[in-house]
Amino acid sequence: MSFLEKLKTKDTQFCVIGLGYVGLPLAVEVANVGIKVTGIEIDPIKVEKITKGENYIGDVKDAELKAAVDKGLIVATTDFSVINDMDVVSICVPTPLNKLKDPDMSFITSALVEIEKYMHKDLVVILESTTYPGTTREYMLPRLEESGLKCGEDFYLAFSPERVDPGNPIYLTKNTPKVLGGVTPACLEHSKAIYDQIFDEIVPVSSAEAAEMAKLLENTFRMINIGWVNELAIMCDRLGVDAWEVIDAAATKPFGFMKFYPGPGLGGHCIPIDPHYLSWKMKTLNYKTKFIDLAAEVNTSMPEYVVHTLMDGMNMHKKALNGSTVMVLGMAYKNDIDDLRESPAFDVYNLLEDGGATVCYHDSYCPEFNRNGGKVESVPLTAELLKSLDAVVITTAHNNVDYQFIVDNSNLVIDSRNATKGLKNTEGKVLRMGAGRVMDN
Repeated sequence: MSFLEKLKTKDTQFCVIGLGYVGLPLAVEVANVGIKVTGIEIDPIKVEKITKGENYIGDVKDAELKAAVDKGLIVATTDFSVINDMDVVSICVPTPLNKLKDPDMSFITSALVEIEKYMHKDLVVILESTTYPGTTREYMLPRLEESGLKCGEDFYLAFSPERVDPGNPIYLTKNTPKVLGGVTPACLEHSKAIYDQIFDEIVPVSSAEAAEMAKLLENTFRMINIGWVNELAIMCDRLGVDAWEVIDAAATKPFGFMKFYPGPGLGGHCIPIDPHYLSWKMKTLNYKTKFIDLAAEVNTSMPEYVVHTLMDGMNMHKKALNGSTVMVLGMAYKNDIDDLRESPAFDVYNLLEDGGATVCYHDSYCPEFNRNGGKVESVPLTAELLKSLDAVVITTAHNNVDYQFIVDNSNLVIDSRNATKGLKNTEGKVLRMGAGRVMDN
């Protein structure tokens, strides 16, 4: 049996480096088709949890993970030497930005260093971490070929971007079409042979660069359009027009329009970060990404706009931000998930404190978070607490919150998510961002 034929069987030894929001769902899907997965994770606490069959990722079903672990189809380790016995290695490590918004390649580099130690013939290496166009060929390929093995003949290298949408109940890892690009045609053929067994649909493209660019196009498209509707909200506030009504009206057009809503800023593991990878790459080619830069400017200013909206509301109540007590309602970056990564709620929280307010928060999905070396805990939503506060700022519209209860018991509500639309008793106490900057009625 040839190696290519082996990849089409359940005898393939599959390895996932990084068992976080991307890696663990991937590992479970691989195990679900009967292929054994070895997960490499540098965090020993995660390794211990997986070994016990304990789940820590919202998009993974507890029962599926435990069943896979009990059957021996998923094992976790901190030991990279297991790569010696692997046929496929999928890299699912974080790709953040540094303080200058340049790519932080340290996690990919660390994974590469370990793969290099245990590089062997017929290994398939697939990068899933989002990064700049050229990473797979220009950054990974030369390092892996230092082993003396030739790409496309002795080993196979490809890029297949993750498309995880946390909290999406319909499109999961398995049924989201999987874009896949190889460094060579043979690389595409070998990586597709294994991924065909795991995913419902593979979308092969002509190169690793095309796959890298496709991922950046997806999220840059969203980032730019969110920037546009955020600016629309600001304009509508000045015009006395309800942006939410305008967007819903425009969305009735059955062609040529896609609906996006404004909010307090961008959050999550992709949209606030990925476009900057493209922007950074183009700077190295002496090109300025005008749309990306402008959208980023608008989006990063939204937490400040939310706080200014609060200050306007407090002025109407003849109060100052300095010395006030404010609740941030919702810390996750979007509704009904526990993901705090890049959440704009943190920026709102910090701006409020910088302005002299005493700040608390409530989020049942995120009962605590670390801040300045200490732990901040969610407070309970009680009528007594709400009445004692000067204001509540809705930054994430979780569906398990009774917003009528919030309105009824609060002195002032700043709604950056349109969560209070259509509620009763809002007159004189609710400001919906983007709704014309007039007191709701």
